[in-house]
Amino acid sequence: MASVPDNGPAPGVQFVSRDGRRSSQSAGKTVFADAVRSVDPDLAQRIEGSKNWRKDYIESVRAVVAAGATSGKNALRIASDGLHAIHSNLSFVGDDGEVGLRDALRTETSQPYETATIQGEGERPPELSVPYRDRLLRGGELHAQIARWRDAGVLEPSCADALDAVADEPRWLDLSDVTFVILGAASEMGPLEMLCRCGATVVAIDLPRKHLWDHIAAIARRGSGTVHVPSRTSDFDPSTAGVDLLTEGPTVRAWISSFGAPFTIGNYVYADGADFVRIAGLVDALIVDLVERHRDVGIAYLATPTDVFAVPGDVVDATIARRRSGIGAKTLRTISASNLYEPNYATTVSDENGERWGISDALVPIQGANYALAKSLQKWRAMLAREEGLVTSANVAPSTRTRSVTKNRLLAAAYRGAPAFGVEIFEPETSRALTSALLIHDLRSPTSVARPDVPLEHPYELFANGALHGGIWRLPHTARSILPLGLALGMVRR
Repeated sequence: MASVPDNGPAPGVQFVSRDGRRSSQSAGKTVFADAVRSVDPDLAQRIEGSKNWRKDYIESVRAVVAAGATSGKNALRIASDGLHAIHSNLSFVGDDGEVGLRDALRTETSQPYETATIQGEGERPPELSVPYRDRLLRGGELHAQIARWRDAGVLEPSCADALDAVADEPRWLDLSDVTFVILGAASEMGPLEMLCRCGATVVAIDLPRKHLWDHIAAIARRGSGTVHVPSRTSDFDPSTAGVDLLTEGPTVRAWISSFGAPFTIGNYVYADGADFVRIAGLVDALIVDLVERHRDVGIAYLATPTDVFAVPGDVVDATIARRRSGIGAKTLRTISASNLYEPNYATTVSDENGERWGISDALVPIQGANYALAKSLQKWRAMLAREEGLVTSANVAPSTRTRSVTKNRLLAAAYRGAPAFGVEIFEPETSRALTSALLIHDLRSPTSVARPDVPLEHPYELFANGALHGGIWRLPHTARSILPLGLALGMVRR
């Protein structure tokens, strides 16, 4: 939804009306321009002047990330101003009319839901295990596979260290003292299964769709924890469970608040197109409100590798060395076409401490500007939350064959072709196990960068440390410059 006439807003989260229209594209330009204005006014002006945001957003997002790489102060300023801008460009339409998004979440409201509870019937796992291809890896086999992924550049050494630590600390798998609010509980990439297996108390939020709650209930019963569900009945019934965050945000906030703190709130919500921005903005406002009310709150996200990240100098150096050891970039570009095989990290950005950052730009045009904006909101909140003293888990997950990917013909083809270029595409069950283990590391390890008392030289280290990017960050050539070849190969490999 690029733009729709304002014929009267539907209930729930909406883009603010500008000149009689509610436009996600206009909101996206405004948010990125406002985010960077105080750091780079010229860049803000260029973003505002874009005549084709559907195309121009890619370079703009890259430039905004690069502007943040120049200093930690700049990165945090961009995050703060960007989040302020999204809250100003979204509203909530309720019984009392249209109000600002933050105001809607602050409104005291009755809590109309019952709490239905599902009790697990299983036992906690004695050790970490990861399904991979046709095997269940644990112990020495798991450590060996983690080492292979590290050596292949599929994950960063710090990610390997974190996974090894969880595998070596089975006591960390006892989460009976943890309360975790999952927004998007049925997500293919979410941690519901691991949390339930390890005995956590889960407050589960997802849409009122029976098949989702049948799935959630089956996972909950196999686990050893407790799952609380918003429902129209006090006894669990999948046909009466669930809520719609876009239209019921204030009442969902009241229901979550009824559990009290401490808890960690994890955002695993996804929607297509402009709805992803709407739900991302609502979730951000919800998190802000819950933190203001309770303070003792942690935050968890999963970042996507098909985004823009600033990566450390050691990754840049390793990538350049890998490119030099292969066929020369000039030769490849000569025998193919000028827009193919562009060298990765051709330029770098230095921060105030003299540290170099390369810009990993793996945005996929198929996913679009709204996807890039929604994921930027999550990264911005993660950086600010940690700076404000909250435990913040924000791990980069690998590219994964989820339903949202495989239903898109072009994305599915690109994923089939990606392994030929050194990118490993994971099955959902493997990604879930690995990213859930990283979450446990963040919750348990005193040395995790998720903890605000662990010093960072730059806020971007929150994403760079522990990244499980599938190999995208260490590609010799930019992801988009080999995307056409990956698509072509994937079409052949149906």
